[in-house]
Amino acid sequence: MSDEHILVVDDDPRLLRLLQRYLSENGYRVSTALDALAARDVLQRIQPDALVLDVTMPGEDGLSLTNSLRKDGLSLPILLLTARGEPADRIGGLEAGADDYLGKPFEPRELLLRLRAHLRRVVPALPVVDEVPDILRLGELEFDAKRGLLSGPQGAVHLTGGESALLGVLTSQPGTVLSREAIAKALEMDEIGERAVDVQVTRLRRRIEVDPKEPRFLHTVRGKGYVLKPGR
Repeated sequence: MSDEHILVVDDDPRLLRLLQRYLSENGYRVSTALDALAARDVLQRIQPDALVLDVTMPGEDGLSLTNSLRKDGLSLPILLLTARGEPADRIGGLEAGADDYLGKPFEPRELLLRLRAHLRRVVPALPVVDEVPDILRLGELEFDAKRGLLSGPQGAVHLTGGESALLGVLTSQPGTVLSREAIAKALEMDEIGERAVDVQVTRLRRRIEVDPKEPRFLHTVRGKGYVLKPGR
């Protein structure tokens, strides 16, 4: 049994039972909730490692809940489920703060693989050890890639799985212009499209730039892509 805990939120009891059984059979601990209100109650009692969330629910919908949780500082991976399959809807989910989007109907195996991919990107905070972690300097900020931790004068925050993955890709080739296509492939966003990369870049800039509209570190190269220029 894995120590990783998944919270699944959907107003379809049948789907909840199916996913709870399937994820449990694949080694995860699983909690469920039928709507956003119940999900908030669960989140008061446990700290899951990932959230699988339906978009269209009665009351507060999945996009609103995602946006609210991100504003509250929750950085765990969030995977949205929805019958809305249009690219604009997927982009809306990413803009709200989700890490991934899966259209209904879907194969449980695909959900499992996507969850595993996002959970691999999230490394929990570790105790101090003798090994010195790789640190990226961004002005007054420091990014610890091993922990997904961004530290600065205002304190430290754990980046979301998507933010950490994007910064990791850019950090792997500092000073090199990476195309949207290359970034989308590295982040396994091929199906969503290159527009999803722009959304993730916008979110990351809000984390690392003093003025996201006048970026100092993460630059757009018109017609080519993005480049990270770290420094003090």
